[in-house]
Amino acid sequence: MLKALTQGAKRHRRWPVKAVIAALGACACALANAPALAASGELRPEPLPLERLFDNTAVSDDARPAAADFDGAGGSFSAQDLKAAGWTPGRALRLDGTTLRWPRTGGGRPDNVRAAGQPVRLTGRGTALTFLVAGSGKATGGEGTVRYRDGSHSGYRLTAPDWRHGTPATRAVALPHLNSPAGQRRQTVRLYAVTVPLAPGRDTESVVLPRALGLHLFALGLRAPTEGWTGSWSAPVSGYTTVGPWRDRTLRLVVHSSTGGPRTRIRLENTFAGHPVRIGRATVALQGRGAAADGRPRALAFGGRSQTELAAGAQQLSDPVGLRVPPDTNLLVSLYLPGTVRELPLHSYTTGQRSYLTADGGGDRTGDSTAGAFTGNLSTWPLLTGVDVAGGAGSVVALGDSITDGERSTPEANVRWPDLLARRLREQNAQDGVPELGVLNSGISGNQVVADRYPGEGTGGSLAGVSAGHRLERDVLAQTSARSVIVFEGVNDIRTSTTAAQVIAGLHAIAERAHARGLRVILATIAPCGGFHDCTRQAEEKRLAINRDIRAHSGAWDAVFDFDAAIRDPERPDRMLPRYDGGDHLHPNDAGMRMFTEAVDPRELV
Repeated sequence: MLKALTQGAKRHRRWPVKAVIAALGACACALANAPALAASGELRPEPLPLERLFDNTAVSDDARPAAADFDGAGGSFSAQDLKAAGWTPGRALRLDGTTLRWPRTGGGRPDNVRAAGQPVRLTGRGTALTFLVAGSGKATGGEGTVRYRDGSHSGYRLTAPDWRHGTPATRAVALPHLNSPAGQRRQTVRLYAVTVPLAPGRDTESVVLPRALGLHLFALGLRAPTEGWTGSWSAPVSGYTTVGPWRDRTLRLVVHSSTGGPRTRIRLENTFAGHPVRIGRATVALQGRGAAADGRPRALAFGGRSQTELAAGAQQLSDPVGLRVPPDTNLLVSLYLPGTVRELPLHSYTTGQRSYLTADGGGDRTGDSTAGAFTGNLSTWPLLTGVDVAGGAGSVVALGDSITDGERSTPEANVRWPDLLARRLREQNAQDGVPELGVLNSGISGNQVVADRYPGEGTGGSLAGVSAGHRLERDVLAQTSARSVIVFEGVNDIRTSTTAAQVIAGLHAIAERAHARGLRVILATIAPCGGFHDCTRQAEEKRLAINRDIRAHSGAWDAVFDFDAAIRDPERPDRMLPRYDGGDHLHPNDAGMRMFTEAVDPRELV
């Protein structure tokens, strides 16, 4: 219409009244019909880069708190708190497997967009789509659309937890202050990374945001495909706790590969942290004896640099290194922590697996082949959450609690049931051609399906992790080349006030989310625990009800592995057979672990 007006202006030095009226009428008609045309696809706003859509200022300098208004009441995030957490303007942050870039604008300038149906330009291919969001009010969400280059589209639902009252368990970062025109006050505020499915194998063109009052978007990104890599080892973060303090020390962590490959890389995570942690140097080696390496440790780099800083809540992948990792082999991952470290995220239970560390002031000993400098022992895995190998067939994730984590199995023997499953898959590959999948142990001692044993913030209390539902994204869906998940949880829920119906609903929600992301989902029945001090009659009734639902899955999941039937005593079905009992009537021994593995049908994993 503007083109027609321009052409008319060229033809007429003076516009006739009728021509003006006709032109204005045509413009009005076009504007009136714009919504209908947009709905029909005839008129569509051009997608713009996210930064060009910013229409709200959420971050203020502490000296000028009135320069931002995130929530409509003058509240804002502190630029100084963000800097202290390592969230500096323009910094790339890896969150749940997706690299997102914090807005380049500083405090007092627009840094986010309020979701109102805007199309955002986003091109490329990914396995999922992650948004960095927060809600200014109660949790808010809505439906959006992803458009692909081939002309197709898919829908998604995005919900942003409230920046002040949203759950700590799933936040990306928590900050200690809220800025307001009246000054700064002590109140925790949070940002969240929320991931939604994409249509597999398609190139995205743009993302249409929901229309959701109070939903603010700071960044978005595609989770890059992990083809060419297989997860070989993992340990989920179970909490954030005080350490030492450690001063100028090197950690030497012992981990066990499930499958092998010609190259390797590691994953570090600063989950639940409130401040950055610096890695001065890192190496990887095959284990010799104890803390001694079999050969010279290979130096690891991070974006080409020997050192890196993990921002609060963020992850970091090392660059690949040409170390051939055999399957079923112990590795030494050494991390040098310069300065003083008082708090770290860690996996709190390692089934008696000893790792090592130097004394205070020991300096950088990551390159040592000998064990002499490593005079201390560790029974946790701080910071390190994954080891990948090049090639392979992908991985299966075992999502569980202390039984999956291997409590009561023989220390340092790597006979947890996921370890035994990895060995069985290698045998099946040789005999029957079943793919040799990596097996990732995502068990946390004390973990529950429904409740957060670790609250998600702070250093006190339990180290039993946030709930299986709250950690599903990080510990399962974002794992390297995950193809399937075995869910074996619930025994800790039934021994609390949690109802069977709540556990069943939680398991179904986990299965639905994993299916939406293309994973095969297998449920394992809850094993008997009669004789343990709080496995009461009420707990047994809940266990039986949950197991009935698991066995009658009716398409809610792809298969059932009956771990209950594998070890229960036929004469006393609320208990495991004595020959499988690890001694406390709750945790199986090595023989019980083998029976779980025998209950697995490897063909159901692919």
